[in-house]
Amino acid sequence: MDKKDLRIVFMGTPEFAVGTLRALVEGGYNVVAVVTQPDKPVGRHQDQLHQSEVKQYALAQGLPVLQPVKMKDPDFVSRLAGYRADLQVVVAFRMLPEVVWAMPRFGTFNVHAALLPQYRGAAPINWAVINGETETGVTTFFLDHDIDTGRIILQKRFAIPDDADVEYVYDGLMDLGAQAAIETINLILQGNGTIPSEPQDNLVQGMELHGAPKIFKDTCRINWQQPQKRVYDFIRGLSPYPGAWTTYNRKGKDTVLKIFKTAKTQRKATGEPGSMQVDGGKLYANCADGQLQVLKLQQSGKRRMQAADFINGWQNA
Repeated sequence: MDKKDLRIVFMGTPEFAVGTLRALVEGGYNVVAVVTQPDKPVGRHQDQLHQSEVKQYALAQGLPVLQPVKMKDPDFVSRLAGYRADLQVVVAFRMLPEVVWAMPRFGTFNVHAALLPQYRGAAPINWAVINGETETGVTTFFLDHDIDTGRIILQKRFAIPDDADVEYVYDGLMDLGAQAAIETINLILQGNGTIPSEPQDNLVQGMELHGAPKIFKDTCRINWQQPQKRVYDFIRGLSPYPGAWTTYNRKGKDTVLKIFKTAKTQRKATGEPGSMQVDGGKLYANCADGQLQVLKLQQSGKRRMQAADFINGWQNA
């Protein structure tokens, strides 16, 4: 089968998914439709609608776009069936009902930003960095009834440097995910729809699994009672978005402070965990077993800044 004969429906929403959709379009694959989230209200009065990054790219390429509110909606299911997809490719989307993922004759595969069965869930990139992993990757797998548990098709690995933040890993996995999707589709083409895959149950025995649940505001609060390395990884695992945060007391008032970048030091803690001090024109925060140097941060309601600018404002206030 030629790639131009394989009818593909692509499903995704954020920028991360655009990398794969772009690779399909520019690679000459036959994307017949795109499914993405409904436009979201934005703005101070919620009076403007924001199109997802996937929708913006799809419209620019002249691709039909479907935006169902409910994936089981009969009208949507009927319209989707009308595209007669041989294969569906999913990247950073939502859970699909069986009536959708089982529709194409060659099935539906997902590109997940982790080495499954590790880091199943909504925020695999963040949690891999938060947990201090030195390696992650992408996995393509066939969808089934449960989230991120389907049969694995292939995996590609990606090294995480000790100073990397989520943005670095995100960009790397976006490109790697596109490569994995193309390789997966080519395997399906070569096998005329038949492709080897491995049940995840074969891999989980004796393995300590780490999850990747959705991240909320409270998740991002820094626990300074932990060792320096844990706090360091936590901060870079949430940088630049959504941002790890703490509070500090200034003139009797608690103020929220987001911290985006720190550096490990050999300095011993000199105060209560979470307390900060300026020494030699540098800003340090106390952890359970030592100090981190704070390099980049943001006060509530103000712009992101280097620590030196924060110190100037702090001392002159």
